[in-house]
Amino acid sequence: MNKEIQGWHSPALNKHMEIVSYGHYGFNLLLVPTAAADFLEYERFLLIDALKPQIAAGKLKVFSINSINMESWLNDDMHPPHKAIRHNQFNAYVFNEVLPFIRSHSGADTPIYTCGASFGALHSMNLFLKRPDLISGVVAMSGCYDLSAYTKDYFDQEVYFNSPQHYIPNLDDHHTLEQIRKGKIFILTGSGNYEKPAASRSFSEVLMQKDISHELDIWGHDMPHDWPTWRAMLPYVVSTKL
Repeated sequence: MNKEIQGWHSPALNKHMEIVSYGHYGFNLLLVPTAAADFLEYERFLLIDALKPQIAAGKLKVFSINSINMESWLNDDMHPPHKAIRHNQFNAYVFNEVLPFIRSHSGADTPIYTCGASFGALHSMNLFLKRPDLISGVVAMSGCYDLSAYTKDYFDQEVYFNSPQHYIPNLDDHHTLEQIRKGKIFILTGSGNYEKPAASRSFSEVLMQKDISHELDIWGHDMPHDWPTWRAMLPYVVSTKL
């Protein structure tokens, strides 16, 4: 399996950011780390190994980037409005730097799907919903789609606009909604230890109220909020749904 690590100084974030890719061909899957992790997290926890048969077969090419959550929502020493500013810079990094980088390696017509687990599920969902013109869909695993769950009760306009549970009910732009409705949305969660299937059900209801097609897949009580669950979920979606 081909693996390449590249990087550049990000204008949006004003720091060096690395990206790793696995494979040669197929649709693009952009992985967003879980919390405070780096671009190699999914490899360390063997999720890339779990996808190896599909990557080797040319079904997909995987990209993984760094998180900056410790410079935003998870930084307890940071003034809350500055956390939102930093997170919006991360969004700009993905939209204006990462996505063009991926397209330069795969072609303009090759779909890009975002994907993440835990906190990465929220980010990957938010990225898709904000730019469905650039991103073709999302695989979100074990997520909570209410950003205020991570902001220690702080809430402002920028939290609102990065919290899908809050802004989707009020999204009335017909063009954006139609683009979202064309995408592929997969929401998966276990029911085991530390999982919160109620969060996935709640966001599924929000999407249904906006007539946004999606798949909600709630796995059993033997599936905890942990890597073995995600190593089972993602290859299943890639093999049977995408």
